[in-house]
Amino acid sequence: MIIKIDISLIKNNKYEKNGLNVKENKFKKLMHLYSLAMKNVEEKVNSINQDYHEIYESDLINHVVCRLKTPESIIKKMVRKNYELTYPNLIENINDIAGVRIVCPFKSNIFEVVDIIKEFDDCRVIREKDYITNPKKTGYSSYHMIIEVPVELDKTKLYAKVEIQIRTMAMDFWATLEHEIKYKSTGEITKKMSKDLILYAKIINKIDHKLMKLHRKKYKRKFELSE
Repeated sequence: MIIKIDISLIKNNKYEKNGLNVKENKFKKLMHLYSLAMKNVEEKVNSINQDYHEIYESDLINHVVCRLKTPESIIKKMVRKNYELTYPNLIENINDIAGVRIVCPFKSNIFEVVDIIKEFDDCRVIREKDYITNPKKTGYSSYHMIIEVPVELDKTKLYAKVEIQIRTMAMDFWATLEHEIKYKSTGEITKKMSKDLILYAKIINKIDHKLMKLHRKKYKRKFELSE
């Protein structure tokens, strides 16, 4: 039996009017589902990279970072989006509770990983956003996917959503520092600073592209020498 997460299956504490209470066992059990789904994706991705390395003697993926959204962050997002604080709203509308970031050496690796994820026979891709081909106005580049991942709970197979972000090491470097500057440092971000961040993103993108071309030349030469 395969079904999406149904809050009626999370049978611990009762609650009034579907109200969301992060201290309930019910909420903790739901977060456990997302955690299992996240680990499922992490294991699949690491297995892909291991197989790729054995075949091509090169890494398709540099590293993987997993993150489970905190209860406080979930509530803040629901309030910001004007969602009523209920379990059904959380499940239906908050797609990034479980997050997996896949960091690749080169830009071409990103689309290889995307194609492989689409071939997972037990997962379903429900949304994609290509910020590699069309970066955001801020300069941000990454490939986003929301997939539904099977999780076994109480002998029942459920589907939980996981957000996957796929980017290069250079893109990850920029995105990490941009987040630090915009959201964690004190003081407002001026227009000049925003323009500079966009400029640096473009420079990093050019470097990314040149390194990818250099990598391809190296492998082309390796192939020719092996013939």
